[in-house]
Amino acid sequence: MKRCSIYARVSTDSQSTDNQLLELQRIAELKGYVVTQIFTDEGISGAKGRDFRTGFDNIIKGAIKKDFDIILCWSVDRLGRSLQDLVSFLNEIHSVGCDLYIHQSGIDTSTPSGKMMFQMCGVFAEFERGMIRERVISGQNRAKSQGKHIGRPTNLNEGLTHSIKYMKEQGVGIRKIAKELKVGVGTVYKVLDEVA
Repeated sequence: MKRCSIYARVSTDSQSTDNQLLELQRIAELKGYVVTQIFTDEGISGAKGRDFRTGFDNIIKGAIKKDFDIILCWSVDRLGRSLQDLVSFLNEIHSVGCDLYIHQSGIDTSTPSGKMMFQMCGVFAEFERGMIRERVISGQNRAKSQGKHIGRPTNLNEGLTHSIKYMKEQGVGIRKIAKELKVGVGTVYKVLDEVA
């Protein structure tokens, strides 16, 4: 008999996970699964990471500890807002042999068709990452061609440059210079590289 856990999430405090939980418990019973744990996140957006969603974090930890064989969830958007997040979650639980059932989509990764859907999600996530990367590079190239600076603004000025050089000549270490002048270690190296 398969052990399952249930995950439910709602975005606002005025909503309740009760409807999701009732339906998922009914499905577990129909499939002959034993519900070992129920995890919920209430009033938390799906765009938030694991550190904000304790139920989501605990379900991943439970899968890693092999506390259950399959996770039942109401819909894809209950797990996360982006395809990349979903694929990352699926990879993490699949690496420890845990399956996923998503009720609204009818995806069950314990079946061959469910595994195929999972692999297709991975392909689309990779495509999405590639498209985002291309857009970012294109935007950076356009900005550079217009003479715009890419990256954080620098607080490096002539006085700061002089102080870095002087402190180094006095034998002060790189980290201490950075700490004293409240700049990054990389900034100190950059100034000293220009001198060399």
